[in-house]
Amino acid sequence: MTNDNSTKVAVITGGGTGLGLATGLELRARGYRVIALGLDTEPELDGSGIEFVRMDITDEAAMRAVAEREPRVDVLANAAGIILHEGRELTIEGFRKVVDVNLNGTQLACLLFRGALAATGGNIVNFASMWSYFGSGRNPGYSASKGAIVSLTRSLAVGFADDGIRVNAIAPGWIETRMSATAFADPQRSVAIMNRVPAKKWGKPADIAKAAAFLSSSDAGYISGVVLPVDGGYSAA
Repeated sequence: MTNDNSTKVAVITGGGTGLGLATGLELRARGYRVIALGLDTEPELDGSGIEFVRMDITDEAAMRAVAEREPRVDVLANAAGIILHEGRELTIEGFRKVVDVNLNGTQLACLLFRGALAATGGNIVNFASMWSYFGSGRNPGYSASKGAIVSLTRSLAVGFADDGIRVNAIAPGWIETRMSATAFADPQRSVAIMNRVPAKKWGKPADIAKAAAFLSSSDAGYISGVVLPVDGGYSAA
């Protein structure tokens, strides 16, 4: 993994699937060299030009190995996340597992890539959620971890400012991905969701990717510590 200083580099945790992959494809289209980290992939990754590193994003040694090979990183997007269904987040083990991936994995990447981001005056885009603000009886681990992402983002925006690093987050609403498939497949639940969304349509992964690309760009050069809802107005309704 080598890079000349003329090519911008983006590292995306969870970059092989869902919103992380969509963000990687958008940044590739804008000329970035993209490195995706994670365990899972989707077919759109094939032939995309994105470099995929199969790894557990909570594995400090594996994350450190990638960080040490990349002395200059312009964008770190922390899209890796899991959700557990069927009451598994109401168990001690399930709750801890979700928090470890969604929160601790994000913090690990932020810490280990800090030097590479400082070298470019780069920025971090974390992935929060509409559930950062809502409680969830089914998924307390997911909701708690995403609430913590909001606080982490604001804290690092202050803590990393002297390094010239901006830190922001996106809070996606109901987006058509594998993670939301359970809700969409439930007729009663999906109708209730749609009735609340002012835009009257589900979001697409590209909607999130374009928001991430904006926050990563010089157009957002004076924006830091912000959590941007991309939810068709759901959180305002």
